[in-house]
Amino acid sequence: MIETLSLLLALAAGVLLGSIFFGGLWWTVRKGFSSNQPALWFFGSLLLRTGITLAGLYFVAAGHWERLLACLIGFVLARLIVTRLARRATKPSYWAGEANHAPYSR
Repeated sequence: MIETLSLLLALAAGVLLGSIFFGGLWWTVRKGFSSNQPALWFFGSLLLRTGITLAGLYFVAAGHWERLLACLIGFVLARLIVTRLARRATKPSYWAGEANHAPYSR
């Protein structure tokens, strides 16, 4: 019972870490392209997101490979969720007619 609870908590921590990592990446891409110094945004974000993720994985695993695996599964689930949400949030309505934008030539 206690082991199952620790694995579920590790899974939830993985989802949280993945949400921070990939949500931060999405936010960085949106802010970085409109910034005067995009390299600083991308490099700083990479260091911060990677540091948080590695520290979180180390803390959650606590020397148990089972917890690490559950956390990594949660991390991948968060990637799928954030990717799907980001795709919906950034898809402009004009993409529906994208195939018709090229001029017709014979």
